[in-house]
Amino acid sequence: MEKLLFLVHRLPYPPNKGDKIRSFHFLKALSQRYEVYLGTFVDDPEDWQYEKTVKSYCQETCIVSLNPRLSKVKSLSGLLLGQALSIPYYKNTEMQDWIDQTLTSASIKKVLIFSSVMAQFVLNKKELEIITDYVDVDSDKWRQYALKKKWPESWIYRRESEKLLTFERQVISRSAAGIFVSEQEAAHFQALAPEYKDRIGFVNNGVDTDYFSPLLNFPSPFKVSETPIVFTGAMDYWANVDAVVWFAKVVFPTIYSKNKSARFYIVGSKPAKEVLALSELPGIVITGRVEDVRPYLAFAALVVAPLRIARGIQNKVLEAMAMEKTVLGTVAAIEGIPVNDQLRVFVEDDPLKTAELVGHLLTDKSRNKAETNRQFVIDHFSWYSSTEKLISIIN
Repeated sequence: MEKLLFLVHRLPYPPNKGDKIRSFHFLKALSQRYEVYLGTFVDDPEDWQYEKTVKSYCQETCIVSLNPRLSKVKSLSGLLLGQALSIPYYKNTEMQDWIDQTLTSASIKKVLIFSSVMAQFVLNKKELEIITDYVDVDSDKWRQYALKKKWPESWIYRRESEKLLTFERQVISRSAAGIFVSEQEAAHFQALAPEYKDRIGFVNNGVDTDYFSPLLNFPSPFKVSETPIVFTGAMDYWANVDAVVWFAKVVFPTIYSKNKSARFYIVGSKPAKEVLALSELPGIVITGRVEDVRPYLAFAALVVAPLRIARGIQNKVLEAMAMEKTVLGTVAAIEGIPVNDQLRVFVEDDPLKTAELVGHLLTDKSRNKAETNRQFVIDHFSWYSSTEKLISIIN
């Protein structure tokens, strides 16, 4: 089997959030075609319990502990070096030494980068063929953050956007191919780096439709008297925090005033303090981490994705669609998913129109007849077809 170096910014397991879902399915598929040499970081101590699982897919691994607080301090050196702060955040001597030694000892000729920041470890390896999965245009995400923040955060985020774009362009100049999570995301980066347009493409995310299936039996996590509106996602991620705070404070009060059975369930691990504070509002429920999100999706009256900052494809939307749920999202949340009139997927950004639409959908008896949503996911977002495309790009 051919040997492949796979560098991932975060341990690709468990597959319980966007980037980990993608990186795990890539690792799983790659392990069937290559001897995989994995270099990755653990930024959550709870993830060390999955070390053995990850190693089972690999020929060899280098798994390094990353302390987010210390890394944030370390990232400040980027201000002095004129770099994006994300670059020194991941700079690590142990990882670099392992990569240098492994490339030589195992005679590896190809590397798959997952998240552009990991390219810093191999950019000077002239003999190495680099394929980079940017996933999203991260530099644009920082630009969006800057628009939502006040000074001095706005200045820091704007600087990060500019410096990171410079690095992203440097990476694509060195890569044989650069891929993104959707056709739209790839087109956006092509506009930012037009001279490298021909080497920029996309590999869609996928959904395990056997796992996210409405045919499975789950106990309902809701009271019979409730009409649950559900959001799922990691609740320490700022884009998710911004989304639920906006929906809970701006949209949901109008919904609740007209329907006292309505409940907005925020389902996800590590809720930030801004999220926890929402529990004081009528009709808002914060679950924290749950063992399985599927029961919350299965019995939801409606799944919402009110993201105002987003890039790429939202797995949370695809998973709800696979469960045959009606979904309401913002333009940003649905971008990258080519929805059509046959689907039970609704798009709205205006808060008053969103509240009105939610009210209508909650009383619509056909809301749970979203079979077309599931078939759409099966047809367009299969992990098998996505990973086959990835492997063809690497080859």
